[in-house]
Amino acid sequence: MTMHLEELVEAIDTLRREDLEAWMRASLVHASGRPEAPEFSEAECARIRLICSLHYDMEIDVDALPVVVELVDQLHETRRQLHALSAVLLEQDEDIRSLVLARLQAGNTSSE
Repeated sequence: MTMHLEELVEAIDTLRREDLEAWMRASLVHASGRPEAPEFSEAECARIRLICSLHYDMEIDVDALPVVVELVDQLHETRRQLHALSAVLLEQDEDIRSLVLARLQAGNTSSE
């Protein structure tokens, strides 16, 4: 489900149109569709809600927003990779899973 810019501004009480447009110019959020009628995917709407929380509720300065959003993106990517690694690990034989778990519990994860 996509939302048009105006729908999104109406749906999020704290969101100001000029802030959203600035975030688009700064590439913090990405719209699809025509430039005069931008649309936002469900994922982008969630990202905009997050940025609203960071900026309006947590009072993260506009200059710091790109750094904070990048860190959140990195955290999400790390989480995605961890889930993928867990899925691959579950596909392995029990002896491999046991070895990996033992190494993790021992805190010895380096390849010597």
